[in-house]
Amino acid sequence: MPLIVLLLLCFVYPLQISTAQPSVQDSAPPDSGHAHHEHQSASHEHHGMQMDMDGMVMNENYDQLPRDCSAIAGEQRITVRAGTKYAQNFNGTMFAYDQHEWNIAPCTKVTVTLENEDNVRHQWMLHGLPRYLHPEGMFHLEVNGRGSKTGTFITPGAKKTYLVHCDVAQHMEKGMKAQLKVAGGNGNLSSIPGITAARYPEAYVGAKMRWRTSLIFLLCMLGAALTVRGLRRWV
Repeated sequence: MPLIVLLLLCFVYPLQISTAQPSVQDSAPPDSGHAHHEHQSASHEHHGMQMDMDGMVMNENYDQLPRDCSAIAGEQRITVRAGTKYAQNFNGTMFAYDQHEWNIAPCTKVTVTLENEDNVRHQWMLHGLPRYLHPEGMFHLEVNGRGSKTGTFITPGAKKTYLVHCDVAQHMEKGMKAQLKVAGGNGNLSSIPGITAARYPEAYVGAKMRWRTSLIFLLCMLGAALTVRGLRRWV
């Protein structure tokens, strides 16, 4: 008899627990999926980000004037090409833009198109813009592999030189760096390919040095051959 009671308890007790616990689907709020979608949409809107599989445009500004501009003075379009082939003329570089400096008038609406000619990700990132218009003071284009992205910003009225670079790891260090000057800028930035000297220049053996090395090698080989010939006569 006690054995039968024990068996009944072992069967009934787990059944009661399973019927008492709510399922995960029943316990979830009915609008959680909608709320998550709204949060993602708000996040993208807050950062001014347009993103897809091909790349992104971040912190674009079509019509909000900087505080030192009373009106948009004009419009200018820029096409920037990015790729390894543009680094061939600069020692120690691997990536580069086809241009390394742009001169823009104050209070100008600038539309930039970044054309990526490589199969890796490249960026055109402008730093130092007003933070009340651009989070972190940044305007950003990014293209994932071959393709293009276009975005717009408005230059402030002050005379200033802005840093432009690719923020992908080691791309700026390997040559993808430029500058944008408003109203002529306030000087040149360091290590801009073709404009300012590299902070840590790469040393390469020139043609004359290669010829000297080859000549020394040939003379050494000739000397060794003559030495061996002389030893044979001595023996």
